[in-house]
Amino acid sequence: MIFPIEIHLNPLLSTLFYYIYRLAKTKRMKKALVISGGGSKGAFAGGVAQYLMRNQGREYDIFVGTSTGSLLIPQLALNNLEKLHHAYTNVNQRSIFDVNPFVVKKKGDREYVTINYITTLFQFIRRKRTFGESNNLRKTIAKNFTRASFEMLLKGNKEVVVSVSNLSKNRVEYKSIHDYDYETFIDWIWMSCNYIPFMSLVTKDGFEYGDGGLGSVVPIREAIRRGAKEVDVIILESENMDHNKVLGKNPFSLMISIFGFVLDQIEYHDISEGILAAKHNGVQLNLYYTPTKLTENSLVFNKKRMTEWWQQGFAYAHEKFNSNSSPLPQKKELY
Repeated sequence: MIFPIEIHLNPLLSTLFYYIYRLAKTKRMKKALVISGGGSKGAFAGGVAQYLMRNQGREYDIFVGTSTGSLLIPQLALNNLEKLHHAYTNVNQRSIFDVNPFVVKKKGDREYVTINYITTLFQFIRRKRTFGESNNLRKTIAKNFTRASFEMLLKGNKEVVVSVSNLSKNRVEYKSIHDYDYETFIDWIWMSCNYIPFMSLVTKDGFEYGDGGLGSVVPIREAIRRGAKEVDVIILESENMDHNKVLGKNPFSLMISIFGFVLDQIEYHDISEGILAAKHNGVQLNLYYTPTKLTENSLVFNKKRMTEWWQQGFAYAHEKFNSNSSPLPQKKELY
């Protein structure tokens, strides 16, 4: 005859086992950082990420980025915030374009762009399909994200993923650093940033690729699909887009405005779908928007303004963590 055995645990021991279980569960939870597209507004995202990682001690297992987000995430995964700050606050149009389709003009305090007729005509004569070329951007990427940095990331357990738009297949693809060699991954980062038709259209493996933001501006669902249970999302647009946009005064600048409208709609749907996916999968989602409209044209790279935006991003994240709208439990840490 078998008698049931009852095990009576000391209440203190039971509490200890419970906290050990909770700690183990927390360690298994993957955390992700997602950064949207936004061109020069990426400087703001850098400031937010700096506060999250340095002042709040946030650590991430997965980094997912689109366009300017794909430029940020390799350095963030390496915790190279100083190098990233230097890169984003010292960039200019020549760092991006070898054939610049824009002429930046000023009217009062406002900057706006018009078409560079000479370079555009030059592109037509050469039978190119884009108004500009961004081969300098690839050089800038390789200069700041070296082979040594790439190898360092490969040795770690962090996943760095960039989105690209496969225009030949009419789909968005996500490229992980662990699946490619250095030169190929540099190409994917570059392609993720190429805002067609103003930047280079790149052919790779028989397919033509462009900016990941053409199909996925805020890739929240990809982070969740890769197993993240908590996701910080930096969205380079204001939450309440109730401002009046200044439409272009010529066909070229009007085209930029129309493209901006389309990307805003894609962004809105990405966020909505991301929120639904997070609820369905029990994922904690923390959203960080820009508090104001930063610029009408994110393809204008102004060193002074980008330095200000980095500082604004840092200050915004600090304020968010020290106000009632904080996305996480309050931590009384000042900078």
